[in-house]
Amino acid sequence: AYDGIVGQAILLTFGIFTALLLAYKTRIIQPTENFKLGIFAATAGIGIAYLINFIMHIFGSSGLSVMNINNASPMSIGFSVVVIIIAALNLVLDFDFIEQGSEAGVPKYMEWYGAFGLLVTLIWLYLEILRLLAKLQSRR
Repeated sequence: AYDGIVGQAILLTFGIFTALLLAYKTRIIQPTENFKLGIFAATAGIGIAYLINFIMHIFGSSGLSVMNINNASPMSIGFSVVVIIIAALNLVLDFDFIEQGSEAGVPKYMEWYGAFGLLVTLIWLYLEILRLLAKLQSRR
């Protein structure tokens, strides 16, 4: 039914979301302080790579080759897989943020921060899965 990569990316995104939510709820994955620090550092590193790529595009360069959607080299695919893993692990940080806020009894308007963070992470994960599937499909 899902011949295109869009449907595949949607299914993979919600599959990853469900698997990580179950892993978080059953305490298979516990966000310790070192886990949070590592995921934050990796996310910041990816953000810096995105920023460098953006600046290179502004000045007329083709940008970083591993981020190019037309580059289907093993290095580029590996980079996409690493970014997907980091994006998926950011879901655990979102779940923890929401749970800690709920336990602390924060004001009702703070629910929007948790929901917005979760939505941004899901969109980032979806886009990265879409990018990976496009790279894999171009190898055919």
